[in-house]
Amino acid sequence: MIMKLLRVGTAGSERPALLDAEGALRDLSGLVPDIDGALLADDAALGRVRAAAGTGELPVLDATGLRIGPPLGRIGKIVCIGLNYHDHARETGAEPPAEPVVFMKAPDTVVGPNDTVLVPRGSLKTDWEVELAVVIGRTARYLESVEDGLAHVAGYAVAHDVSEREFQIERGGTWDKGKNCETFNPLGPWLVTADEVPDPQDLALRLWVNGELKQDGTTAEQIFSVGRSCGISVSS
Repeated sequence: MIMKLLRVGTAGSERPALLDAEGALRDLSGLVPDIDGALLADDAALGRVRAAAGTGELPVLDATGLRIGPPLGRIGKIVCIGLNYHDHARETGAEPPAEPVVFMKAPDTVVGPNDTVLVPRGSLKTDWEVELAVVIGRTARYLESVEDGLAHVAGYAVAHDVSEREFQIERGGTWDKGKNCETFNPLGPWLVTADEVPDPQDLALRLWVNGELKQDGTTAEQIFSVGRSCGISVSS
């Protein structure tokens, strides 16, 4: 069973939860205080969560009207790799980069997957992009291999990289300007631990806008793999 970790409740007061194989929402607050970096770095705590998930004895939460928050709390830093798909580069006519194009998103861009995205005043080109979110589980410095990069991954989630393209490209040439409006990074609904994903380069990514399929891709198209992106100091 893939362990789907969630955080549910009002913004700022989310509680940790788990979606079981039958689709029931189970309360984890009696086992762990939150789903965050501390939990993901604690193999023993994750083992207790996994063991409890298998018993079916965790309390069931009534999901009716319950908000799903971002599946990760206390996010410190969001590092993004831009123009990282061969098919996207072909579509835009851009030359694939020789090194990762790195930009940042502020923690206050992160909201739940169904929360309202606030379109900035005067925006004409607010845009959508589905992304694979890679959760780094422990401090990484001067990694020496792709394998080292993957070894630092704690889990994966779906992210929505919202951008205001005019602000990003046409008004000052600074990506951060178009990427960092509050609510511009809906995350979730759930997070799965890295051991649940045998090959992060074999994941489908799809996005619909008002019921119309707009993106249908795969992480196999990534220019810089997950392991390479996590260890961007790795030599080519």
